[in-house]
Amino acid sequence: MLPQIKNILYATDLSENARYAYNYAASLGQQYGARITILHVIEKLTAETFLQIHGYVGEEKWKKLQEEKQADFISTIKGRLSNFCDEISNEIDACTFQVDKIIVKEGIAADEILHQADLNDADLIIMGTRGFGMFKEALMGGTARRVVRRSTIPVMVVRLPEKT
Repeated sequence: MLPQIKNILYATDLSENARYAYNYAASLGQQYGARITILHVIEKLTAETFLQIHGYVGEEKWKKLQEEKQADFISTIKGRLSNFCDEISNEIDACTFQVDKIIVKEGIAADEILHQADLNDADLIIMGTRGFGMFKEALMGGTARRVVRRSTIPVMVVRLPEKT
């Protein structure tokens, strides 16, 4: 039986590499008529940093800052999505793939990606990766590695090609 791809979870850190990985999410969404859920995870602050900032700005201001930050990320993602559709309109008839929702969560990236994949009944996770240091050819980024290791569904990890 051939696999059915109806729901794609695209995880982004808003980097150039993640944007490149979105090309794959859009292409597969187009080919399979799949819905795409876009997820951005804001890493939690360390307890010490949180206490310092929270103590300085107070509870009310802290909540307002968090809401503004989330709204800013969603606006950024929507803007990039619109620009992306304009850019690829020459290659694909139209952006007929459907972005089901845009989610911004705070937490540990790998944990939240796996949790959202489960909650959104994803058939595939697509994300970018970067290798670091002298072993970049052999290693993928820590978040991608943890997601691949723990995921019960297929994960497509896309590396940004080297510029020639």
